[in-house]
Amino acid sequence: QVQLVESGGGLVQAGGSLRLSCGASGRTLGGYAMGWFRQAPGKGRRFVAVISSDATESNYADFVEGRFTISRDDVHNMVYLQMNSLRPEDAGAYYCCAGTTVRTVRMMDVHNYWGQGTQVTVSS
Repeated sequence: QVQLVESGGGLVQAGGSLRLSCGASGRTLGGYAMGWFRQAPGKGRRFVAVISSDATESNYADFVEGRFTISRDDVHNMVYLQMNSLRPEDAGAYYCCAGTTVRTVRMMDVHNYWGQGTQVTVSS
């Protein structure tokens, strides 16, 4: 069992930045691929970014490419999402996810672990 807790969300003006954090307990994150997803009100949960367990691979949704960066710090059992040049359409609840592989994270495999989410609001 992996317990994930997101933090760092808040209100930011368009063009601003936020850094989201995801901390784990119960088990180290070193063996997991980690991802970030977001969900706007009334919308489905959508893939944002993923990083492999060894941090050698990362990829992003087209709509955040060049603006967001996913990173991990396995010494401190943390995963981050640096969000720059934020747009109003980036608003929503952001969730971190742990899975066995990059593919299972991206595909939202039923066995993945999820945090409870942190809210991001971007003013226009």
